[in-house]
Amino acid sequence: MTTTVERLKGLVAAAAAFAGSATAAAAAQPTPWQASLQPAATEVMADIVWFESFTFWIVTVITLFVLGLLVYICVRFNEKNNPVPSRTSHNTMIEIVWTIAPVLILLVIAIPSFRLLYKQLVIPEADMTVKVTGYQWYWGYEYPDNDGIAFDAYMVEEADITDPVRQPRLLATDYPVVVPVGKTVRLQVTAADVIHSFAMPAFGVKIDALPGRLNETWFRADAPGVYFGQCSELCGQRHAFMPIEIHAVTDEQFAQWATAAKDDIDAAKELLAELTREDTATDQLAQR
Repeated sequence: MTTTVERLKGLVAAAAAFAGSATAAAAAQPTPWQASLQPAATEVMADIVWFESFTFWIVTVITLFVLGLLVYICVRFNEKNNPVPSRTSHNTMIEIVWTIAPVLILLVIAIPSFRLLYKQLVIPEADMTVKVTGYQWYWGYEYPDNDGIAFDAYMVEEADITDPVRQPRLLATDYPVVVPVGKTVRLQVTAADVIHSFAMPAFGVKIDALPGRLNETWFRADAPGVYFGQCSELCGQRHAFMPIEIHAVTDEQFAQWATAAKDDIDAAKELLAELTREDTATDQLAQR
């Protein structure tokens, strides 16, 4: 009997560990020793990642070229190897090259840069709107297209964390934002006191929240998952403690959550947790 109980406990522990790893894999958040950008969860962020790599290699080539020139000059034109310095004061070809080459490089960078800026700033026809208000030090959310759903989201304090996998330290909130996958979400961002900044790295979103002004941006999540961001504008004592948590779910799950959130945001939160647990269990069965 004891052996059977121990085996059952082992199976439960293994299942919990597997579920935890699956959840961690689906969550977009900073990782230890991460030196690159977070994996892209939207088309805009994918373009940002590509542009970052594109400009990185251009900068690398320029840096190596300049370094090579400096080494060559130090070796070829030092006093020992060149006791009689050249008195050349003008070279037409060199001046043409060092004028035209930077212009061409800037044009190569500018074309994809302007395309990316256009994609970020021109908001396509939105499927829904979420209004975000920054406060010291938490975020307020409103869903004007869904019967005025509204709630405030505070960081889950370290002492209140019950699941370190699903509630990463300094990133989890008591009430997450919920959006449907594949839908264009218009974000209207403002602030009630000081300047904040709404930043969601996996979505390629970063926009200032200014008192008295309504800024707009957008995103379209490509895959279900949990995505984390933070305020990116120094806004006071607890600036580092006003994270953003967004759950991207299916249309059906969003409809169920929205129906519950109209009456009771706590019940909606519990429903969301139940739905995501069901998805995790389904994924486990599919992988087996």
